[in-house]
Amino acid sequence: MDNKLGRNWILLRGLARESQHWRDFVPLLQAAFPHAQVTALDLPGTGCCHQAHTPCTVKAITDNVRARALEQGLLRQPATFLAVSLGGMVAWEWLQRYQGDSCGAILVNTSFAGLSPFYQRMRWQSYCKFLALAVQRDLRRRELAIVQLVGNREDQYETVADEWQAIQAERPISFQNSLRQVIAAASYRPGDAKPGRPVLLLNGKGDRLVAPACSEAISEKWALELRSHPWAGHDISLDDGEWVVTQVKQWFAGCDTQV
Repeated sequence: MDNKLGRNWILLRGLARESQHWRDFVPLLQAAFPHAQVTALDLPGTGCCHQAHTPCTVKAITDNVRARALEQGLLRQPATFLAVSLGGMVAWEWLQRYQGDSCGAILVNTSFAGLSPFYQRMRWQSYCKFLALAVQRDLRRRELAIVQLVGNREDQYETVADEWQAIQAERPISFQNSLRQVIAAASYRPGDAKPGRPVLLLNGKGDRLVAPACSEAISEKWALELRSHPWAGHDISLDDGEWVVTQVKQWFAGCDTQV
């Protein structure tokens, strides 16, 4: 097992989310791995790239993100990906096509076309709501509805909605780019090859956006370890970031990896 796991982190978010949506998870991960480099990269059309055009395929999104990672010198040592949903698809594509860039990945609540039925992966009734929210002019109402969709911590809904409203006001993600992301995610169908790097899957049993069975299908097909949070929603790092860090550290330890 590559002993570089956990030394150079690249974090990737999911649909219509950006690096600032990690909230306090980035410093939490940094504290757990104090000597590591931790970088949250934005997908095209989000965050620092919110004015850019979002490609309609995961392959093109991956190439865009990888090019920026190279420009920023983030691949001078192999990266460990931690990625959510659409970000997980990008990480998987990256692992398959550019194996030398990475030493492993943790994929959270992701799903693949052709492996899980459409009514489990990317639950379409939820995505219709997601896209409707993208044209909601009341940002506060929109972001509150989103956090209620992806998170299960009712005690923090209001605080998170305030923060996410400010993010959207500062770096808005357009309806068009949100739609392109949905198209990319819905159509992503990876090959049958197992990644040449270790992969840990995490899912939340309380996910209302992507069925937990989707991670189970990936785990079964490629014999990958899957760990499940008993109640967390789609955004596990939002609901219980400490749990995510604990699972990662335990996985590393089980791999006899130096971090």
